[in-house]
Amino acid sequence: MDDTDDTAVRARKARETCPFLTAKQTAFHLGLAATSLKGMRAEGRGPICRLHGRAWYYHIDDIEAWSNAHKKGGSHD
Repeated sequence: MDDTDDTAVRARKARETCPFLTAKQTAFHLGLAATSLKGMRAEGRGPICRLHGRAWYYHIDDIEAWSNAHKKGGSHD
């Protein structure tokens, strides 16, 4: 199992058991590179996040709200 598969499994488990995802899980969920998410966080452009100790965590509702706010194109009837 490679790191991508492991991250996907961990992200799915986190969604099922805990509403918070790590930065790495959040980046995978959004289809972003972890470094892109980190840059967005530093610039205040990414999803709302929380610093717990030395790690950043994202609540799944905040991730989804941010993603929905950035929809473009297509038909949304």
